[in-house]
Amino acid sequence: MRAVIAEDSVLLRVGLVKVLEAVGYEVADAVGDAEALLVAVERHRPQVVVVDVRMPPGFTDEGVRAALVIRRQWPEVAVLLLSQYVEERYAADLLASNTSGVGYLLKERVANVDDFVEALQRVAEGGTALDPEVVSQLLVRRHRDPLERLTPRERDVLKLMAQGHSNAAIAAALVVSDSAVAKHINSIFTKLDLPTADATHRRVLAVLRYLGEG
Repeated sequence: MRAVIAEDSVLLRVGLVKVLEAVGYEVADAVGDAEALLVAVERHRPQVVVVDVRMPPGFTDEGVRAALVIRRQWPEVAVLLLSQYVEERYAADLLASNTSGVGYLLKERVANVDDFVEALQRVAEGGTALDPEVVSQLLVRRHRDPLERLTPRERDVLKLMAQGHSNAAIAAALVVSDSAVAKHINSIFTKLDLPTADATHRRVLAVLRYLGEG
């Protein structure tokens, strides 16, 4: 079974290589950033990749974005994500289209080598391995209406946005400043988990959520 590892921590990367080789995997490459991961996958076509969620240069979601590219371009490659913390949005993105050959574990689970190897093998064979904490967070996310996170004033702003009003018109209607409206709108974008994009696009997405169409 051929594997590629993407982990920016040298110590953890070396440790993962030793663990995988000890149980019979051929580690075709071990890299420290997402760009190198995509190059390695294209070159070696491994059966499975082990990927850190946050890697250089931004240490945000480089790993998971690379994992999504792998799932699209090389769907036969299984993906096991490792994360320091539960980040359910990334897990949900990875599981959105296909749950076979995918896993998401907290890094603390790697300390238990037997459990980690068992999870990796399950993913490599086309199964699913999700950390219990990730499952709990996904269940909470599934049953939580994002609109419930909004304050009454934020809901007022979103309602006026849905009616097609500009920021200036919203400010006039609510008797607040333009800057206050802008802050409310940014808060709405954050609470609705809208992806980073241009302001107009995010505004449309927010309205669609409010109308129950997005």
